[in-house]
Amino acid sequence: MTWTGHQHIYIKQAHDKYGPVLRTGPNEVSVADVDAVVSVLGSGGLPKGQFYEARKDPKAPSNLIAMQGEAHANRRRLWNRGMSTESLIEYEEVIAKRATQLLSGIADLELVDLAAWISYFAFDFMGDMAFGGGFELLANEAERTNIWPIIEEFSITISLFTHVPWVASSLLLVPIASRDRLRKFGVDNALRRSKSTAKTKDLWYHLMDEAGLEKQKPPLPNVIADGALAVVAGADTTASALSSLFFFLLSHPKYYEQLQEEIDSHFPLGADPLNTSSHADMKFLNACLNETLRLQPPVRTNGPRQVPSGSGGKVIAGSFIPEGTQVYVPPYSLHLDPRYFSPSPEKFMPERWIEPALAPNATAFIPFSYGPSNCVGRNLAKQEMAMVTCLLLSRLEFQFARGFDAAAWPLQLHDHFITTKGPLMVSVERRTTTT
Repeated sequence: MTWTGHQHIYIKQAHDKYGPVLRTGPNEVSVADVDAVVSVLGSGGLPKGQFYEARKDPKAPSNLIAMQGEAHANRRRLWNRGMSTESLIEYEEVIAKRATQLLSGIADLELVDLAAWISYFAFDFMGDMAFGGGFELLANEAERTNIWPIIEEFSITISLFTHVPWVASSLLLVPIASRDRLRKFGVDNALRRSKSTAKTKDLWYHLMDEAGLEKQKPPLPNVIADGALAVVAGADTTASALSSLFFFLLSHPKYYEQLQEEIDSHFPLGADPLNTSSHADMKFLNACLNETLRLQPPVRTNGPRQVPSGSGGKVIAGSFIPEGTQVYVPPYSLHLDPRYFSPSPEKFMPERWIEPALAPNATAFIPFSYGPSNCVGRNLAKQEMAMVTCLLLSRLEFQFARGFDAAAWPLQLHDHFITTKGPLMVSVERRTTTT
């Protein structure tokens, strides 16, 4: 099931048949119930489980995602500075530069794999943000085969073993070529960044505490691990969400037109669509972003938590879960549950985020997870999505390419913790006028 990348679909189907509490493995339970969001993922919930153990690199320190407790809180403090409102303003110029480069790269191509080009944008920007630059996938075709295949290979390999405890622990001792290459990628870029002075206060600036706010300087190996995490997780989150957004808009022309009209009204001819000051007031844009994140959350099954040994077990969503059990709270299943999103939870309906009568259960909406270990870059991801969407839809017209099988594309989204995507083939034309 994990190998196919469709585990999120199979788990959702099983929940539909057997109910909100579902055994998914010898020592695993999936709980698709809103009551589990806070009790499992929230403060005072459950600690992280074996899933994260298999993702540790025995030759490098743990990155933020694999840490917990006080160590996680201390590292998260550095990340929070790098994702503060002030920092996001600092990153706007960098996003704008890469978004403009994306626009230039596809504007005169008749046929475009939009998912691939969005991935190039996301990766280049995260390189700028995490390491002060160094990646040029948008400009250099040769670079495109250097890192994405490594990331995908590593994620698929690891995801196969995280459900079996003894394999997960043993895997740490096994040489994995993709893990070694990924480690080298982080080290090489970190060494380059450490020898240079960034033009902006990038994430490295905050993770290395170049402002001198901490009592002790963070160790370089820890910052290298977090920098690589930022690139992999950040690029994947944005690329998956943006690709899905354009897929949904092209699948629903009335929503495409409605969003384009809203963008044109806020950014008439001569205005800069990369200006973020209007984004908070663009209700339909934000509704489309939320609806995309609901139907295709970047992380579809979420990382598990574990009922602590010696705890005697825990009651979750009305069911007793024995100690030592891995507990998943799957966003994909929650987001398609009619108890929390009605009517028609399987349909793309941005209006559910605007009309009070359709208001969803906000607690059940967890595209970036929930609690102290939620995605620290969630606001950055939404900022990227908004800026790129406004720029592309104000300047270009998109249609599915002739012969493109739109119905098959969602099944080409494979959940291996990161999301691998099939080609999203579109035709592109420059808009002759904007109003």
